[in-house]
Amino acid sequence: MDAREPSASRRPSLRFGLVAGEASGDILGAGLIEAIRARCPDAVFEGIGGELMQAAGLESWYPLETLAVNGFIDPIKRLPKLVEIYLTLRRRLLSERPDVFIGVDFNVFNLIVERALHDRGVRTAHYVSPSVYAWRRARLRRIAKAVDLMLTLFPFEAPLYAKRGVRAVFVGHPLADEIAVDISRSSARRVFDIPDEDTVIALLPGSRMGEIRLMAQIFLDAAVIISRELGACRFLVPCVSDEIRSRIEALIDAGGTALDIRVLQGQSRDALAACDGAIVKSGTGTLEAMLINRPMVVAYRLGLVSYHIVKRMIHTPFVALPNILANRAIVPELLQDEMTPEALAAALLREMREGSDGIRGALFCGLHEELRRGASARAADAVLELAGAARGP
Repeated sequence: MDAREPSASRRPSLRFGLVAGEASGDILGAGLIEAIRARCPDAVFEGIGGELMQAAGLESWYPLETLAVNGFIDPIKRLPKLVEIYLTLRRRLLSERPDVFIGVDFNVFNLIVERALHDRGVRTAHYVSPSVYAWRRARLRRIAKAVDLMLTLFPFEAPLYAKRGVRAVFVGHPLADEIAVDISRSSARRVFDIPDEDTVIALLPGSRMGEIRLMAQIFLDAAVIISRELGACRFLVPCVSDEIRSRIEALIDAGGTALDIRVLQGQSRDALAACDGAIVKSGTGTLEAMLINRPMVVAYRLGLVSYHIVKRMIHTPFVALPNILANRAIVPELLQDEMTPEALAAALLREMREGSDGIRGALFCGLHEELRRGASARAADAVLELAGAARGP
């Protein structure tokens, strides 16, 4: 061997680019980084992520919040900044030449980044399939041109990619690995110093400011109705940021009601574990409530323009993840104009009367077991296999 040629033992550390654009992606990305580092301690991670990904070892070039957008209108308003971030990312990633770039959720932005890198010979993976099972299946053709590996959280997604010639691996969902099948309500209540006999409702109106603007007041109005029906009742409202917490607290103060309500910094899982029932914005929170096995009502509202765009494109009868996974309506969905305080309150009270021990609870437990696969480890193995293929023998 030429003395100037590096030996296999002196090959550079594996380098990974990652981009997450919201809190749920930060959780997934952190788990993936930790699992890769457990196998390759000297691996290097760069891109965009939140506090969890940075704590796991990511060098983040922008705060995660710079990418947070909602619906169809927000991205248009913030397009100049998003373009600036994209151009900087593309330049730096093409300069660094990671062994694999992994887009963590945040599908539209990350798929554009992935296509640009893929076209220039960088291996790409995407962690969390876009909802191609529900709408815009034409995206599968574009995804096939941008992604070498799709990591799916749900079992019904991988076959859709196989039909398009895209390698896809069902890894399961990290939340199913983290959350105990029979999580204790009493233990969770001790976190908040709440007696077992009290009635507790969790309100999860969203993790983005656009969602808070559209839904938080309706959730709070529903809480007033529930409190009137049940008498003494406590409410827990987890918030993912100081900005959202301040907005929620301002709405509560302006309402002038006598609700027993506690606004939390994070702690969504504790709030769901402690509650007797929850009103949850459609999204990952509904999965978390299902895994914790708590009665829930799922709600969502978009701006008028965004709603009419989505309405024409969606091809699934459900939006709530428990319903999609079960392929049947096991939790109530109240969307757009149906999402009134009165309807939310009435639906949740009905669900709470059944509790967690009926047919719905058994379905929740079965779905939990199906998703419990060791997701981060399986995702890391698939990404490292792709990285090995990129480097060759």
